[in-house]
Amino acid sequence: MATINLLPWREELRNRRQKEFITMIVIAIVAMVGVVGGVHWEFGNRIEFQQTRNQFLTDQIAALDIKIKQIKDIEEEKQNLLARMEIIEELQSSRPEIVHLMDEVVTTLPEGVYYTAIKQVARNLDVKGVAQSNARVSSLMRNIDKSQWLENPNLVEIRKLKSSEKAQQRFSEFSLQFQQKKPKVEGQEDAESS
Repeated sequence: MATINLLPWREELRNRRQKEFITMIVIAIVAMVGVVGGVHWEFGNRIEFQQTRNQFLTDQIAALDIKIKQIKDIEEEKQNLLARMEIIEELQSSRPEIVHLMDEVVTTLPEGVYYTAIKQVARNLDVKGVAQSNARVSSLMRNIDKSQWLENPNLVEIRKLKSSEKAQQRFSEFSLQFQQKKPKVEGQEDAESS
């Protein structure tokens, strides 16, 4: 006799496969959620780490900016101090110059000539005076040329004064410009000689 299986095995097989499929889908969804969660957590950690690094760098940059400003302030103060030192050195070196200038103004003055006014602007001097003759003014200019502290005499004007009743001589009034020489510094002398 023929055996007939009356059990719905195909139906059971279909149900079992359907349960397995649903189980696989649930496992896949759980795995997917786990992977997405893990990736999200990893990227969150990386973003947090990068933000921490960025904050550290920002703090360090701010600290360096403060130091750079301090360095600039120190450099500016250094430049100011160097400028002051330079002025002080210039004043120290030029201190005896006025003595030499006054001495030269007197020693270059020939007999028969006297000054009525002396004006100095920087190293330029303007003098006005009276001379007994034009030759004495020429002698004054030669003396200035020979001087080691004065240079470049330039006669601006010379004119005759009216005769005085008391003195029978005729005087000339003159205006003269010349310059005070810069003193040579020891380093400059060595450089010029070589």
